[in-house]
Amino acid sequence: MKSLQDILKGVDVLQIIGKQDLLIQDICFDSRKVVAQSVFVAIKGFAVDGHDFLAKVIEQNCKLVVVSELPSAIINDITYVQVADTSVVLGQMAANFYNHPSKSMNVIGVTGTNGKTTVATLLYKLFRELGYNVGLISTVENVINDEVIPSTHTTPDAVSIQTLMRKMKDGSCTHCFMEVSSHAIHQHRIEGISFSGGLFTNISHDHLDYHNTFDEYIAVKKAFFDSLGKDTFSLVNIDDKRGRVMQQNTKSAKHTYALKMMADFKGRIYSNTLEGLELDINGLSVWFRLIGEFNAYNLLLAYGTATLLGEDNGEVLSVLSMLPPANGRFEQYQGPNGMIGIIDYAHTPDALENVLKTISELNSGGGNMITIVGCGGNRDKTKRPKMGSIAAKYSDKVIFTSDNPRDEDPSVIIKEMSDGVAISQKKKTLSILDRREAIKTAVMMANKGDVILLAGKGHETYQEIKGVKHPFDDKKELKGVFKMFE
Repeated sequence: MKSLQDILKGVDVLQIIGKQDLLIQDICFDSRKVVAQSVFVAIKGFAVDGHDFLAKVIEQNCKLVVVSELPSAIINDITYVQVADTSVVLGQMAANFYNHPSKSMNVIGVTGTNGKTTVATLLYKLFRELGYNVGLISTVENVINDEVIPSTHTTPDAVSIQTLMRKMKDGSCTHCFMEVSSHAIHQHRIEGISFSGGLFTNISHDHLDYHNTFDEYIAVKKAFFDSLGKDTFSLVNIDDKRGRVMQQNTKSAKHTYALKMMADFKGRIYSNTLEGLELDINGLSVWFRLIGEFNAYNLLLAYGTATLLGEDNGEVLSVLSMLPPANGRFEQYQGPNGMIGIIDYAHTPDALENVLKTISELNSGGGNMITIVGCGGNRDKTKRPKMGSIAAKYSDKVIFTSDNPRDEDPSVIIKEMSDGVAISQKKKTLSILDRREAIKTAVMMANKGDVILLAGKGHETYQEIKGVKHPFDDKKELKGVFKMFE
């Protein structure tokens, strides 16, 4: 239990109407979870406004509400706390409620379009191997030491983050590595977190269904670095021209990494095969299990971060060299007749191009490249023709299929992807709505030495259709079909 004064410490309050000697049991922004001693924070969301549910939570005996707009009728025995922006203060209040757990850990935020999950997971595994108690907040899963907590968002809501971090603190975690999405930054989900460092991977076309323009998307990412304090560090990829932009107004200590430019952490690829990578990192040559140039960047970023956190260079590289890919990130499976299946989460044009270019460069067997790909429904439509064009450009055969169509017609999504394919390449494409049938068809088409890429879903174990998540796991499906043809 916390007093109202405790949870409002440091919060910019416009006014309080009603009693102030109240005790709070929990903080809620979901009206369905409110109980008698909850404080309800009315958030103006993307689709729903919490202010519309004030009457409902008061009926549930909630006596304390936080609002940005006062209701027309004030009820005498209800306490109203008015603030300028409830989404901003939600995280601050949650941090107060849980005694600011992030202040007792090195919390490192990873942002960018691609690579966030891989980098955060690499750092989590690295520091566990180095002997630390560690937390992870990622698209795939949230982890406290070895306890896995299923993940529903790239970055959870502000209250859930503080709850997780409190559990991490109780588990004696010294480090927390977390993905920081553009949605989370824009919606203030990371308010109340004391970051020790911020990492930037890259930025490319994504989330324009949410952000109005690409410039706005960049500005939101940059806002994370603008918020870092003078006792923190930032580490950015300067091979991406927006890397320097991220650091323009930050108070953090500025550090850089790159494969092509001169940087604080400089890498060079010696060899790149389907078996792994050999890299030179600041003069040290190491072989890694991860594959492709995009993973060279991820490894370089993980190495630089660990170094800035005071770890021994040699020990860091030794552990990194043994680590496998993150779940659903360039996972390889041997199929019948010498074919290879690769599962990757690539769901943006840039990510898909990176994966396909890597496979093309490393496919020494000379087999065909067969790509199975779709696009999610209720998401950025402008990337669909680009994804279709890229798939056709780098593949010998392409099967467009369903990938979480949500409330949209999957055949419309597939047509929008197909519209991006050049007329000269149309003959190499197929459209199969059923993803299971698409996988089976790809394996039936494949010959010895061919590579089949299942792109877009990676770690996901469901297909979201009309608000229902139906069980579907690319890995299980691919291995099942492989077994049929052995």
